[in-house]
Amino acid sequence: MRLLLVEDDNHVAAALSAVLARHGFDVTHARNGEEALQALVPEGEPYGVVLLDLGLPDQDGYEVCGKIRKRTATPVIMVTARSDVRSRIHGLNLGADDYVVKPYDTGELLARIHAVSRRTAHEDAPAAGESSLRLGTVRIELPTRQVSVDGTVVQLTRKEFDLLALLAQRPGVVFRREQIISEVWRTSWEGTGRTLEVHVASLRSKLRMPALIETVRGVGYRLVAPAA
Repeated sequence: MRLLLVEDDNHVAAALSAVLARHGFDVTHARNGEEALQALVPEGEPYGVVLLDLGLPDQDGYEVCGKIRKRTATPVIMVTARSDVRSRIHGLNLGADDYVVKPYDTGELLARIHAVSRRTAHEDAPAAGESSLRLGTVRIELPTRQVSVDGTVVQLTRKEFDLLALLAQRPGVVFRREQIISEVWRTSWEGTGRTLEVHVASLRSKLRMPALIETVRGVGYRLVAPAA
């Protein structure tokens, strides 16, 4: 898999590139936002993942993420020192598929890269016969992966859509956290739990329905169907 590493620190980039290469990745290193955007010009085999550090010298990392998302559907994993939920939700709203908080474990990073790439490959071929789900004013088009509220399309990331679609298939039923992580992230890795919480918060915010997804303390989440 080709991987675009956007990192301004050459020492960090060299060490990380060596680790990624040992795990079979073909790494291209961009030192700033402009180099990253130039590297995404279509030619040859596309990138499987963009690993984007937010602390770039020429542009704000969030701005770069937004520009990348306008150019390509390639999964973006943000690398950030900001651990607050609001910063992570902001990144997800701009189109990031996942994030890793510094300092991170290399095993954690590799797990997230593989999870994102597996999920993307799975999503590229929607199952035949799927149609749409309607929950009050919320409409979920499964073949096109489009969500609308009162007829207005809401832009969701891949994982946000998968999470919403999973819960919407059985409104009122409690999904265990472990089950959601297995279905949406296709992994049993425990560190994904915090990511789940951030995605739930992002969905509530984007859909402007804080009560749509109910937290069942100690168990998981369920979707509470809104009134039409």
